[in-house]
Amino acid sequence: MPSGWVLPKLLKALGLEGDKASIIKFEFNPKDGIDNPALSLAEDMDGEAVGEPRFYLLSKGSTETFGFCLHEELGCRGHVIRQVELGGLAQRRGLQDGDRLLQVNGHFVDHMEHHRVVQKIKASGNQVLLAVLDGDSYEAAKALGRDLSQMLPADIRPRLCHITRDKSGFGFSVSGPEGVKGTFQLSVRQDGPAERAGVPSGSWLLELNGHSVRSCSHTQLARKLKQSGSKVTLLVASGPVEEFYRLRGLQATAALADTSWLPFKARELHMMKGAAGYGFLLKEDDYGSGAVGQFLWDIDAGLPAEQAGMKEGDRVLAVNGESIEGLDHQETVLRIRAHKEQVTLLVIDPASDAFYRSIGLSPLLFLDDGNPALGSFTPSLPSPSDSPGLCHIDVGPKGPGSWLMAAANSITITQSPCREEQRRLRHAF
Repeated sequence: MPSGWVLPKLLKALGLEGDKASIIKFEFNPKDGIDNPALSLAEDMDGEAVGEPRFYLLSKGSTETFGFCLHEELGCRGHVIRQVELGGLAQRRGLQDGDRLLQVNGHFVDHMEHHRVVQKIKASGNQVLLAVLDGDSYEAAKALGRDLSQMLPADIRPRLCHITRDKSGFGFSVSGPEGVKGTFQLSVRQDGPAERAGVPSGSWLLELNGHSVRSCSHTQLARKLKQSGSKVTLLVASGPVEEFYRLRGLQATAALADTSWLPFKARELHMMKGAAGYGFLLKEDDYGSGAVGQFLWDIDAGLPAEQAGMKEGDRVLAVNGESIEGLDHQETVLRIRAHKEQVTLLVIDPASDAFYRSIGLSPLLFLDDGNPALGSFTPSLPSPSDSPGLCHIDVGPKGPGSWLMAAANSITITQSPCREEQRRLRHAF
């Protein structure tokens, strides 16, 4: 009789037949012999052992990849970590094949459509914080009807706050242990600029104007604050959030932040074409550090663009829910013309754009989950200068599969044998 085998008759004799709250296991003691096993009753309210989520902060160079693929597989629930590159960043940090992705930068994603999760990781740039659960634990939790979001901390995001000083200053003071660098706690004046900007009293200072303060002395920090002029941007963390990162040896950065208190927002413009068109000019131009963007100019008074709230100098981030980052001018024009009578643009004004550039992050990273513009977000097709992207679809259980290879200006479908007996969507990072 195999170890761990549960006898139906014994269950009935003990009055536990059909009782899922109890697990009966045989533990065989070699000294007593196989015919005299030691019986142990293990109470388990869940009926299954469910592991704990694991957190990984991945930071890569601009020419590197994170070293894993994210799959959506038929017959396999969740967003699945696959093809973890041997010796790559993801493997070195501890990601494993079959892990299920639960969070991206503190946002719960298990319930999201696959392309939206891909977009969140892409928008995160060179750093991303992932929360994963091993495949067996994920399936066990799903089978038990568990709410996976309840297995994660309620809020692990630091807060990004932009403060404009008044006559009395920024409205906060800094304290810390004498002679200790990088440990600064904030006291916030009631109804002062800092409190109005969302800085919680008692929070810990992590970054000042996009730069870590970990190596700063109190004197150096005071000098940096003075040099900030009339405006300052702080990355701060409450006690529980600071403890979360410290205990795991992780560094909280602005890429992981809650930006709901910032005055800098992307805007969604929905327009129906009039008899004279939309009433704007799209122009390609540089916007710093060699980057090229698509800008809105020559907005005609009284036409749909002006009525929707378009401003001259706005930069286009997305067209009809699709990011245009990496696309050239002609490709963007084709996206706008794809729907002949209407278009939805996600745009950002010059001041907000400059702010996100100053902290080195894409504004797409901070779109709220409830933002209508994000509801149908999909990754843009790669431009010729980008690293190639690949979307692979295998159609099973019988017959050939198809490789869907998207280039910037064409889509080619070729036939290839199915690698697995399942349908799969995947994206490499």
